[in-house]
Amino acid sequence: MVRYLFILVTSFNVCCTSSFAQDANTRKIYALINDYSKARENRDTILLKSILTEDVDQLVSTGEWRYGLRAAIQGMMESSTANPGSRTLTVEKVRYMDEHSAIADARYEISNPDGTIRKMWSSFFVVHSKEKWKIAAIRNMLPTGGK
Repeated sequence: MVRYLFILVTSFNVCCTSSFAQDANTRKIYALINDYSKARENRDTILLKSILTEDVDQLVSTGEWRYGLRAAIQGMMESSTANPGSRTLTVEKVRYMDEHSAIADARYEISNPDGTIRKMWSSFFVVHSKEKWKIAAIRNMLPTGGK
């Protein structure tokens, strides 16, 4: 009986420790996506450099691919200039691949100066390296209403 109790308690501790760590990481990932949103809104290239990996890649809703930190940041700045408006990212779900990588799915809305709202989705592929979560890839999608 004591042996089974020990196994049960040990299993509970591992489960809860893992759950608490995942909750803390989930909060960090939400904060990371919030930092990305702020950086885009404020055109803060210094913040972007600190939260994107060197080999980041991005597929935007126009179908354009951006490879590497320099191309991604340049494209982001050009896009923010060409498409003015307030950007909002709302994380809907974080799915862990393992303890060092996750996918964060977010609603991505741009409130245009004319009052219309462009509603999209973004998926952020994030990695944990050197005690920090960073964005390794971004996929944007503009739903067309098709089935």
